[in-house]
Amino acid sequence: MADESLITRRRLLGLFGAAATLPALAACGSSVGDGTGQSGAQGGGTVRVGLVVPQSGVYAALGTDMQRGWQLWLDGNGNKFGDYTVETVVVDEGESPQTGVPAVQRVLQSDGVDVVVGLVNSATALGVRDLLTESRKLLVVTNAGAEGLTAANRTPYIWRTSFTNGQVAAAMGTHLAESGFSEGVYAIAPDYAAGTEVLAGFRRAFETGGGRVVGEAKPPFGTTSDYQPFLTAIQDSGARATFCFFSGAEAITFVRQYTQFGLSSTIPLYGSGFLTEGSVLEQQGAAALGVQTTLHYSDQLDNPANSAFVEAYTAAHAESPSCFSVQTWDAANVLNRALRSTSALDGDALATALGGVGSIGDSPRGPWTFENQTPRQTMYLRRVEDLRGTLVNAVVQDLGQQSQPAA
Repeated sequence: MADESLITRRRLLGLFGAAATLPALAACGSSVGDGTGQSGAQGGGTVRVGLVVPQSGVYAALGTDMQRGWQLWLDGNGNKFGDYTVETVVVDEGESPQTGVPAVQRVLQSDGVDVVVGLVNSATALGVRDLLTESRKLLVVTNAGAEGLTAANRTPYIWRTSFTNGQVAAAMGTHLAESGFSEGVYAIAPDYAAGTEVLAGFRRAFETGGGRVVGEAKPPFGTTSDYQPFLTAIQDSGARATFCFFSGAEAITFVRQYTQFGLSSTIPLYGSGFLTEGSVLEQQGAAALGVQTTLHYSDQLDNPANSAFVEAYTAAHAESPSCFSVQTWDAANVLNRALRSTSALDGDALATALGGVGSIGDSPRGPWTFENQTPRQTMYLRRVEDLRGTLVNAVVQDLGQQSQPAA
């Protein structure tokens, strides 16, 4: 089904208006509609959604943003997907497959959901692939960037409204290779599935552009609090810049220690955008100033949909949204489109419907489309700046529409 034209700022504000007065983190039933005045041709009843996001552990703040984005769409869109009332069951993903996989099993087997939405951890997403395929239920991933989920051996039951790890990292690899840093970059990311893919994606793009990686490190994930040994290695490597991938609490610690160690003034810090995204930026404080990242979203993007989204989100939560909020908002957005064109809730019907949604023209990130069940979308170069006393990820450059990199 073709997408409708880009919605105006006034109309979006009308859709979002209820959000400021309704609970943002409700774990009870909600419903969603598209706000266009069009009703679905079929359907009715309830669609039960399992929202599996971190509520504890290193990525708990990301989970909060994801819940808020989901609820904002629900609160502002008549509480329906097509003609279906939406009931949301929120379950804690935790920070690892040891907690995330059982959480998905629970919503599928005990809670009887029709659709699963969420997942931050790439290893968890990979760990539930066979479970979703066997149950023939749809999973819409709203963060985890594992390449294999949407690569050649993908299952038709897993779609993504976020990114792939290599997609974000490759954008920075290409940029740095073209920006005078080809003689040496040090790369560092935590030792787990996402970190491994980020390093591989960055290296491939950077070296393709003529760059040379002079060193690489993979600190233990979730347990590293002192990065001094790694910072010493960076200092001794002769690197002209550092590329890194950290998120959540680890991003706060690494950026602070990078500046405290004195590296930020001599070896500029670059990264995948999660390094300075969301609530971590305020906690990083002045240590983050000047850090440059690539990502598919910034709350500073100048388009009508984003202006309305930021205004509504800020009114509801007294802070700006993050890419994690947008990715989950977009999951609700595309599920609504799917359920306007199908009367069935099984994974096969929903997957077919998602394949027909066309361009998503009203996303705060800007227009994007599904390509191999994952977004083809614009990547932006961002720099942390002080905007009237508030740290923001200012948009420096539009890097163009980019696909998931080929393996």
